[in-house]
Amino acid sequence: MTVTPSRLAQVFSCIGHAFMHMFTAMYFVIAVAMEKEGWNGMRNADLMELWTLGALMVGLAAVPAGVLGDRWSLSGMMVVYFLGLGASAIVCALVDGPSALFIGLSALGVLAAIYHPVGIAWLVRSSGKRGKALGINGVFGSIGVSVAGLVAGGLTELFSWRAAFLVPGVVCFAVGLALLYCRQRGLVNDAAAPQKQPDSVPKRSEAIRVYFILLCTMTCMGLIFQATQAAIPKHFDLRLGDIVGHDAFLLGVAVAFVYTAGGIMQILGGVFADRMNLKRLYVATFFFQIPVMMGLAFVGGVGLLPIAAVTVLLSTGALPAENMMLARYTPAQHRGLAYGLKFVLAFGTAPLAIQAAVWVERTTGEFQWLFAGLTALAAIAAFTAALLPGGKDRASSSQVNAVPAE
Repeated sequence: MTVTPSRLAQVFSCIGHAFMHMFTAMYFVIAVAMEKEGWNGMRNADLMELWTLGALMVGLAAVPAGVLGDRWSLSGMMVVYFLGLGASAIVCALVDGPSALFIGLSALGVLAAIYHPVGIAWLVRSSGKRGKALGINGVFGSIGVSVAGLVAGGLTELFSWRAAFLVPGVVCFAVGLALLYCRQRGLVNDAAAPQKQPDSVPKRSEAIRVYFILLCTMTCMGLIFQATQAAIPKHFDLRLGDIVGHDAFLLGVAVAFVYTAGGIMQILGGVFADRMNLKRLYVATFFFQIPVMMGLAFVGGVGLLPIAAVTVLLSTGALPAENMMLARYTPAQHRGLAYGLKFVLAFGTAPLAIQAAVWVERTTGEFQWLFAGLTALAAIAAFTAALLPGGKDRASSSQVNAVPAE
């Protein structure tokens, strides 16, 4: 099989997607281990708070990162992404105090922000068969979340929490060096693949209506996903202690199980989006999230695992329908901006979600009321999504089948 610049771009983009989600998810498992070790006398809630600025920058830095990619080089920015993300993780592994860890985590957030506006744009530009390439890329993102718990938990148990930062950081930095070599040798570039026929342009009034509705639902979805991701490791530690034995690796396995299910559902969500009415599918994901989120709030023991898995299934299963609707109502020349703003919402909600998780844990000692609040958000999102226009989904979806998932 011939190794072309297009294929190499797809390989590095997929690896980058996995790294982005792994590095932004694994700290919540590491924080549990640091609390048990008694690092600087800090509790889990205090440690989670150190990630607040980094989580904010994952959203806010996405737009300037995309602008730099457009004006300079997408492949060059990906080199910066791999080298910078790896270096930031290495710094986090070597710190001695909370202030230094705060700086390292904040830098990690800034570098992680590069991926979605740059890596996805690079993949889209360099791919001929965009639908297939983006589908595979979406799975790698889910894999990144899935393995975060395993990597962090496994390295913590084998060595220490510092190794959970250090080893992935060194690997990420090495990938950056490999991409730098390929770029300097001309093995990868920013060349664009031939464009498909343009999509039809919707009415302006209808597009504005859809944007406002999706603004609300994407914010709710971002809060639900980010708060759940922040709370799940400690929630499992509290309610599955008799099962995982407060073992960091087993805790990581439990978290990995939940998010692996999400990766599978993203593929199924794409299949359903091609065959079903997008509005109905989108509303259904939020509607069913209501009872499932309530179960997450009140159920304990082994039954908590499948409930948590279904919560992630619904969150990730909604993404293909959401992305296809956003593409349908956005002119092709403005889709980069539209997706950039989407990722700002998706990741920019993380600080608020983390602060909510921190406040609830400090106040109550666990997360029952956090998930009760997320139940209300799911209800708001379901009601708002029901206001979306209907449309001839299958015909339209065939035109926008090359839409990136997160």
